[in-house]
Amino acid sequence: MLGVDLCHELSRDYDIYGLDIFDRSRGGFNLPYAVKETQRYVKCDITDRQSVSRAILEIKPDIVIHAAALTDVDGCEWDKKRAYRINADGTKNVALACKSIGAVLVYISTDFVFDGKKKRPYRESDKTSPLGVYADSKLKGEAAVKKILKKYFILRTSWLYGKNGKNFVDTIVAKAKELGSLKVVDDQVGSPTYAVDLAKAIGVLVDKCASAQEHKSASYGIYHVSNSGSVSWYEYAKAIVKLANVRAEVLPISSDELDRPAKRPAMSTLDNSKFMKFTRYKMRNWKTALKEYLCRADFNLPRLNK
Repeated sequence: MLGVDLCHELSRDYDIYGLDIFDRSRGGFNLPYAVKETQRYVKCDITDRQSVSRAILEIKPDIVIHAAALTDVDGCEWDKKRAYRINADGTKNVALACKSIGAVLVYISTDFVFDGKKKRPYRESDKTSPLGVYADSKLKGEAAVKKILKKYFILRTSWLYGKNGKNFVDTIVAKAKELGSLKVVDDQVGSPTYAVDLAKAIGVLVDKCASAQEHKSASYGIYHVSNSGSVSWYEYAKAIVKLANVRAEVLPISSDELDRPAKRPAMSTLDNSKFMKFTRYKMRNWKTALKEYLCRADFNLPRLNK
């Protein structure tokens, strides 16, 4: 989801190599735009250290953006070994490959590294306390990056949605159309983030990094990047249904009533002020981004299996 938008955003100014477990250059990848000469796709499995090393050594990039992850929060609870193999060990493999050629690493992490007990938006300096396997495996990925590299950016984002992947927005619209009534948790609050907006923010960071490297003044470290504002999943679902012009009833439910395998933080809104100070780039409000996403002419809804 994020990878496609990153390729689209960054290919305007940079030579881009997209790494995936599948060979995207041979078709089967439904890109929403024409593949340019500055975009190439390389097969790479991040859980295979030799595969990662081979790909990175062959390309010799200045910057590597590591967006690959197992993001199925409940699925990580069911298959813990796979979660740590991808999110922790896979990230370590990418960091080691970056170290071998002196590349800067941009690692995409998550708001779920926090336990949600704080009443105000989380800052980068706040104590992490993951509640589940997904969050813990991503945090271990962060630890690997910090241990192995000096030149890195860890970007924590939240509630990501976009065109090229399964996401909450599409699911809510599809269920609302098919079922006419939804129950959504109202005791979890965060900041929905549009993948296009995150890709643009990363583009700004890459520009800043490229300029800073020339002057050896890059401010490496951890940054929070999400669309601004916050909302509960319940209010978010209501906004989605309204903007999509779907007639459906949205009812609140507690997390305990939903009883999902993985615990989620009750409040995971991120404070983006450090990122804004460094890049001078302000992320727009989640409502504005959501409206743009839902107003696209090519918006297609997935058919639910009954």
